[in-house]
Amino acid sequence: MVANETRTRDVAIIGGGQSALATAYFLRRTNLSFVILDGEPAAGGAWRHAWPSLRLFSPGQWSSLPGWPMAPTGDAYPSREEVIDYLSRYEARYGLRIERPVEVLNVTANSDGMEVATDKGTWRAGAVISTTGTWRAPHIPDYQGRDQFRGRQVHSAHYQGPEPFAGQAVLVVGGGNSGAQILAEASQVAGTAWVTQQPPSFLPDDVDGRVLFERATQRWKAQGGTGPEGPPPGGLGDIVMVPAVQAARGRGVLHAVRPFTRFVATGVLWEDGSESTVDAVIWCTGFRPALKHLNSLGVVNTEGKIDVQGTRSVLEPRLWLVGYGEWTGFASATLVGVMRGARQTAQEVFGVLKGESAR
Repeated sequence: MVANETRTRDVAIIGGGQSALATAYFLRRTNLSFVILDGEPAAGGAWRHAWPSLRLFSPGQWSSLPGWPMAPTGDAYPSREEVIDYLSRYEARYGLRIERPVEVLNVTANSDGMEVATDKGTWRAGAVISTTGTWRAPHIPDYQGRDQFRGRQVHSAHYQGPEPFAGQAVLVVGGGNSGAQILAEASQVAGTAWVTQQPPSFLPDDVDGRVLFERATQRWKAQGGTGPEGPPPGGLGDIVMVPAVQAARGRGVLHAVRPFTRFVATGVLWEDGSESTVDAVIWCTGFRPALKHLNSLGVVNTEGKIDVQGTRSVLEPRLWLVGYGEWTGFASATLVGVMRGARQTAQEVFGVLKGESAR
């Protein structure tokens, strides 16, 4: 596709990771034409950027996209590379042709439909499904003095292993599974302190993500499913004791402290007034929706999200969003959880576009 060329499809899917593949799986069952526009050079989506030692905390069969289970792996918990391989094979299995690497610059709407401007030309579509997730929008809290701190700061989105931190004093900030796994790894080569807002919630050693998902789903259904308040708290955010985290517990490093009050040039100040020298901070503090490409539509709200009914934008009804977290569907940011939103979206898009063509 040349830079000034315009092509037309019924649907344009923005993003090429797990949410895009799940949505495309269901769109294949319709007679709608669609294109997948992926900013990555190869398959894998955000998994391509995860740290090398990352492991899922569910067995492969419970970390699968619709239609084709992930094969059992040598370890109970699939590695980053095994997930990337699975997603690559999934694309091939279902013949999903993906345009990559293609950077989507912006999306606009007019009476004829939607236009998706990219660095390799423009696509026209009757509907746009955004599946860009959160990896490109890492979140770091606005701690006082952070700009004055002279040490290294890296977000988990860009963490690639413990080697650069060998022999240093490191703060790992964030109480989820990423924080626990990165702490477990970094603590083998560095002096670490784990900073969390609340004491971490650890699961029993024999409880993994499969059980978490089942329990969370039961609580969600018991409270009425998809209401504006979302699923009940707890469950999916608890820390799974994968082998690396168990080993960290055995070394006595798996304990957390409450947040410091501010940064200074050489470290941090704590609530009691004491000061610690710190060489580096690893932020495991989550992500925000990566929606920059949709700013031109004027649909992003003050919380950095888009008001949706199900997965469909309220302000721009030719726009759907899949896989961004609870506000686009319970557990929609997980491999197994994205299926509900993907199926619903494909059905809605088909109904809207075919309904319009029939009139």
